[in-house]
Amino acid sequence: MRLLSVNTGAVGPLQVGQRRFSSAVGKRARQGEVAVGPLGLEGDEQADPSVHGGLAKAVYAYPVEHLPFWKARRQQAGVSLFDEELPPGFMGENLSICGLLESDAWIGDRLLFPDAVLRVTAPREPCFKFNAIMELPEAGRLMMQGLCCGFYLAVEQPGTLRAGQTFELVPGPRGLRVSEAFAARRLKHLR
Repeated sequence: MRLLSVNTGAVGPLQVGQRRFSSAVGKRARQGEVAVGPLGLEGDEQADPSVHGGLAKAVYAYPVEHLPFWKARRQQAGVSLFDEELPPGFMGENLSICGLLESDAWIGDRLLFPDAVLRVTAPREPCFKFNAIMELPEAGRLMMQGLCCGFYLAVEQPGTLRAGQTFELVPGPRGLRVSEAFAARRLKHLR
């Protein structure tokens, strides 16, 4: 399992139709070590702390294995006309990771990095801002159908993170997988 990119962003304007909102969904890759504390990565902001951020959702990780799916959907919709890769942070993730999918991560598992420990707390739930950044009105629905949500992390041991680091998964109580928690929320939304 590897950390491919550490991404942060500042709150800025986002337009959805005629409505303007504040959002920090557009993250950019950082170079070198990035400090991570109880409330997340140094230099990262959240526009709506009631939904993103805080102690339980300090950091958002997204598996890059899902990016080909999103690239294909954007091309099919005519949003992306070229064979361009989605850049790190495009999904709003703080950590672009590989080797750990939602079906293999359990709520309570710990990710041990060389200088920090993060704990899996919840799946991400997509919102209208995700649809806007993807330029696909059905992006949230597609994320729910595909169970490709990524997951939030709490910071158990502050430290630093750096792109290229490997990390180890230490099992937690193993009561609920991230994919199962997300599927349960999907059923709730369908009712």
